[in-house]
Amino acid sequence: MSSTRRLLKLAGLTPLLCWFAFAQQTAGSGASLSSIVRQVEKSQSEVRSEVPYQIIREYRLLGANSSSADAEVVAEVDFNPPNGKGYNIQRWSGNARGRQVVQRILDREVEAASSESRQARTGLTTGNYDFTLMDESVLDGRPCYLLGLKPKRKEKDLIVGKAWVDKNSFSVLRIEGDTAKTPSWWLKSVHITLAFGELGGNWLQTRMEAVADVRFFGSHTLTSRILDYRGTDVSASRTLPAHLANQR
Repeated sequence: MSSTRRLLKLAGLTPLLCWFAFAQQTAGSGASLSSIVRQVEKSQSEVRSEVPYQIIREYRLLGANSSSADAEVVAEVDFNPPNGKGYNIQRWSGNARGRQVVQRILDREVEAASSESRQARTGLTTGNYDFTLMDESVLDGRPCYLLGLKPKRKEKDLIVGKAWVDKNSFSVLRIEGDTAKTPSWWLKSVHITLAFGELGGNWLQTRMEAVADVRFFGSHTLTSRILDYRGTDVSASRTLPAHLANQR
């Protein structure tokens, strides 16, 4: 199997990466574990974007022995509620496999956006996870509950790890851990870090890092970040908010 095909297996994680981007806006504080989980479940099921928006994402692929990116891809992603999604790759440079990996990810993201059953199988819900309340923490100045995540099934779209949940809004700010099942025998492990933030009233995944330990070839890293956001209002700002700009 070629190196490109092995790396393309990372694209199978897309339903996981998409689902966690739904907004969570329910207020509350000082809750028990069961109450926290109920609030997160409720917000994921009820709050969705009602207006179209467009984001520009930058993807970077780094190989095991690379000090700089092997490939860089910039893609325009369009969302049309309730379940419509499309994309266009604006430009790319470096190794062609980087473009192939990103195209595969975006193809699966478009597919996942139209499948409510797939979304339901990847969300932070009691149907998918056993939760523990590990601690309380502060992330980017925001008090959080730190939840432990233990998947109920060995699936590549679920994460063994932890989630930072805002204590006031119950928004999921960050998720980090290993996939419960790797997409391929060639990948010994895949470690995922997802960060979220508000743009134009939508709660979106703003950054992603996937580090794959590829058998015989070492570690490969795929990252993405939002470069730009545009809503339906033509006066929408083309500049990222400070709290997101600082994450670069």
